Amino acid sequence: MFTGSIPALVTPFKPDGALDEARLVAFVEWQIAQGSSALVPCGTTGEAATLSFEEHYRVIEISVQVAAGRVPVIAGCGSNDTATALRHMAKAAALGADAALVVCPYYNKPSQAGLLAHFSALAAASDLPIILYNVPSRTVADLSVETTATLSALPTIVGIKDASGNLPRVTALRGLCPDFVQLSGNDDMTLGYMAMGGHGCISVTANVAPRLCAEFQAACARGDYAAARDLNDRLYPLHAALFSDASPGPAKYALAKLGRLGETLRLPITPPSEASRALVDAALAHAGLS
Repeated sequence: MFTGSIPALVTPFKPDGALDEARLVAFVEWQIAQGSSALVPCGTTGEAATLSFEEHYRVIEISVQVAAGRVPVIAGCGSNDTATALRHMAKAAALGADAALVVCPYYNKPSQAGLLAHFSALAAASDLPIILYNVPSRTVADLSVETTATLSALPTIVGIKDASGNLPRVTALRGLCPDFVQLSGNDDMTLGYMAMGGHGCISVTANVAPRLCAEFQAACARGDYAAARDLNDRLYPLHAALFSDASPGPAKYALAKLGRLGETLRLPITPPSEASRALVDAALAHAGLS
């Protein structure tokens, strides 16, 4: 259902911190024109934790309207509160999103039983397809292979964005639920992830280099790992540079350099350091983007 290069969209803000709707429209249009195969608004990279409910839903609405069915929109709907996650899912479905990306509840630190109950409750209450999002470095809770496999049996839980950094899980999950969609959540590990049977990547780097990321995914899909490796070598410094300071600061700096949007961030994220900016500058040059 979901494959290829899928940017976890940054959210453009005006210099005064307000949502920049015009820039968002243009950014979504550019992503589609550059070959992105789906879009994820209101994820971590989109600073969803700093958006009001009204802003959150407006970003989803704009993304759906601009995409206009050309690519799927996977709306970020996660929360540490099951009721709030369900509220987000209901609104995303009403706005026309194609699926929900739902992160493991953070801060609460649920057990595997709690994770199973959380996602099962969401699946029972909504027909919107769910992509699980496992990112233990941010949530502390780590969705196990066994719990993931159990959840995959539910008809609306269709895949996972795995940012655990644990590559063997790709093979383990393929053995337990071969039809489950597996999407990398770590740009710098995606070459190995795809070789092991992954289906795509929900990507930070695709914000900045959507065409190259789409070409990389296309090479993987046709089994041309020599071409994929060459593209990965070209992109690798950018993968690293975009996490050389708190994300999405470096990504927004890179996009500002490319003239795509402004650098405005919302606290507690602050602008990247001079050292980080230098790494981004070098990585953009290495990738042939500047």
